[in-house]
Amino acid sequence: MTATPISNPTIATGVLVEVCVDSVESARAAEAGGASRLELCDNLHEGGTTPSPGLIATVCERVRIPVHVLIRPRGGDFLYDDDELRVMLGDIAFAKAVGAQGVVLGALIADGAVDDRITRTLVEAARPLSITFHRAFDLVRDPFEALDTLMALGVDRVLTSGGAPTAVDGLETLAALAWRSEGRGSIIAAGGITEHTAARVVTEAGVSEIHVRASRRRDSAMRFRRQGVSLGKAYSPDEYARVSTTPELVRLVVTAAEAAVAPPPTVEAHAE
Repeated sequence: MTATPISNPTIATGVLVEVCVDSVESARAAEAGGASRLELCDNLHEGGTTPSPGLIATVCERVRIPVHVLIRPRGGDFLYDDDELRVMLGDIAFAKAVGAQGVVLGALIADGAVDDRITRTLVEAARPLSITFHRAFDLVRDPFEALDTLMALGVDRVLTSGGAPTAVDGLETLAALAWRSEGRGSIIAAGGITEHTAARVVTEAGVSEIHVRASRRRDSAMRFRRQGVSLGKAYSPDEYARVSTTPELVRLVVTAAEAAVAPPPTVEAHAE
């Protein structure tokens, strides 16, 4: 059941575009649009939680690009007890068994630093998979101290907006983090990146990986619609619309990111 990655031209040009998806449909759309890698999640309205075993297994079967699975047992804070650690270890074991190429994890202690005990335990359990520390990083007290801790723990990359609401807002910090991580790991810029901002983030932050959603809201195919009943809570859901990744938006982001690092065109000299 192990997915077989294929060569991807986006990686070859120097920019890796990771797309965050929450369904098989979105995973296949991201691949069709030229994504280099997937982060597979559930409950994106809560910032993402671990997807179901069935979703993990099916996406790993249906796509050929690397799948990194979010390991987060619940929404809310990133302060975990030993029962939640056990849940995360079980989820990591399942993701490894069905062919995921990586996991996305993270834990903090109450004073806003990285929980090195839990993070180390998760990293050791996840190897030899690729490891990303997720956006719990954007809630730490000191991002540079946290980065050094994570690099020492062997984390491969850190997903971050630079501690800001969006990657564009956090460009200065992103650039400093990218410089500090060089030779030890990588920074994957995240937070509201679109086809309109991808090139700016790549060039100004100096990152070679970006994380996007690339989704659009679309109407449900349901013909019968029960009025006055909603199964969701305060985030104003609509059971008759869906938000899903589209290959068109992924392709636009990939194109914009590639253009940011493409060499300038060669001008041929003509004899007079």
